[in-house]
Amino acid sequence: MGIEALVELSRFYGNNPEYVLAGGGNTSWKDGDTLYVKGSGFSLGEASIDSFVKMDRKALALIWEKTYPESPVSGAVAERESAVLSDMMAAKKAGEEQKRPSVETLLHDILPFDFVVHLHPALVNGLVCSQRGEDAVREIFEEDVIWIPSTNPGYILSRLVKTSMDAYSKKYDKSAPVIFLQNHGVFAGAQSTDGVKELYGEIMSKIGAMIERTPDFSDEKRNSGAALYGLPAPAGEIARILAELAGASAFFSGSEIAAIVKDRASFAPVSSAFTPDHIVYAGSDPLFTEAKTGDGITAAWKTHVQKTGRNPKIIAVRGMGIFSAAAAEKAANIALDLFRDSVKIAVYAENFGGPLFMTADKIDFINNWEVERFRSSVSVK
Repeated sequence: MGIEALVELSRFYGNNPEYVLAGGGNTSWKDGDTLYVKGSGFSLGEASIDSFVKMDRKALALIWEKTYPESPVSGAVAERESAVLSDMMAAKKAGEEQKRPSVETLLHDILPFDFVVHLHPALVNGLVCSQRGEDAVREIFEEDVIWIPSTNPGYILSRLVKTSMDAYSKKYDKSAPVIFLQNHGVFAGAQSTDGVKELYGEIMSKIGAMIERTPDFSDEKRNSGAALYGLPAPAGEIARILAELAGASAFFSGSEIAAIVKDRASFAPVSSAFTPDHIVYAGSDPLFTEAKTGDGITAAWKTHVQKTGRNPKIIAVRGMGIFSAAAAEKAANIALDLFRDSVKIAVYAENFGGPLFMTADKIDFINNWEVERFRSSVSVK
């Protein structure tokens, strides 16, 4: 048991794309007054003992005794997040100076279980990113779980979960082992790694039983790097132009994608962001265009940048497929991975009333949050 078990548990989920993409998610283990939590930028699939940051739980507990700025004004929000981050960094134990703990460290610490695993499986997010998410969770899991409405990650989310946990414990005289977070993912905790695996197995099984249609990627095709230049025109020209504009590009096609890029209405279910991870790696505002020439793509790109203030990471070309654009080939491929995940979520969400995107204010928070900019910068290297 212990840290070796945490490493094994992290790799178990991190190497399964049905659970983890782009290193997303985090894990932890409590050993008395020490919390071992995955460091930001470390991959679950390649986890080692060094991937975890040792945190002083007594120092983390003191954070709840402090008062931070409450104003929703952007300046006050930035001040609060900076102060919380500073206090959390100060709670690291000796020898951990070069590591940065997961943004969800506080949440891991307050859950009363030895092992905690936080993931964003597409199957789960098809439920929590749907119009009927909360009602469906109640119907499927009844009183065995906690539902958390869409909330900015970090301190505010941890505080809301803490309040909800206290209320749940008072009502049911026990701790909820599973917490569903709207437009985010799920936390599951247990006293053993087998207990965590059992919980996730039950979660996936129960949601899976509600799914009537799954996305069909049997004929999908991916092109990146040198393979892009073998694409027939005009796809090859578009890929080259996007690589010139951003640094690198990739291309994704297939029957499921063809249905999505048929027209703007077909693209609507994947036209915004479902979770923070989708914003970090695939952007919050994909570009849909009918342009199929180099000049047309360049013009559409520039118009999009002027409108949003950001380069698009996902470019949907009507009747053709999905392109991604990023500074490096790895980042371009990760963007396509996350877009593919969005497609899965949108399809699964059809079973629960249809897809539900993050709200504009919460998308804006992620786009401007230093913590997520840091995570993105270290995760694509």
